[in-house]
Amino acid sequence: MIRKEEVYCIGRLGKAHGVKGEVTFHFDDDVFDRTDADFLILETEGILVPFFIEEYRFRSDSTALMKFEGVDTQERARQLTGCDVYFPRQLAETDDDSLSWAQIIGFAMVDAATGQTVGSIASVDDSTENVLFCLEDGRLIPAAEELIVAVDTEKRVIDIELPEGILEL
Repeated sequence: MIRKEEVYCIGRLGKAHGVKGEVTFHFDDDVFDRTDADFLILETEGILVPFFIEEYRFRSDSTALMKFEGVDTQERARQLTGCDVYFPRQLAETDDDSLSWAQIIGFAMVDAATGQTVGSIASVDDSTENVLFCLEDGRLIPAAEELIVAVDTEKRVIDIELPEGILEL
């Protein structure tokens, strides 16, 4: 059984494309193209299930048409519409300098000055020039490189030098 801690969300499936089982895949991280992965993990009815990739082709820098093995009809592809797509952490690159924003979701954020855990990263808002870590409690922390002291992918921790007074906002 695949556990949520073993994977991270890289996108969501859109609508079926054509009649041969292709589905639109809207992704935040192209790790499936950069690594040697044969499968992606879909969340169907609350269960994480591996689906083997038959082929895919990019439509844009954030969309691909995906064909999974065993999904050969438009009707079957429609059943996958809206499924969240995950990638196994163990297959992702573990170089701390090349982590994607999607890979750090769920990491603990620790104040480098005090060693105290500030919270867990729920999402990353990169819709503007100033990228923000969105913590589970709703607080926003700047994701500026100069503030990040260390990243430990094994422990899933980011040590950050917090701007003075940011936690009181």
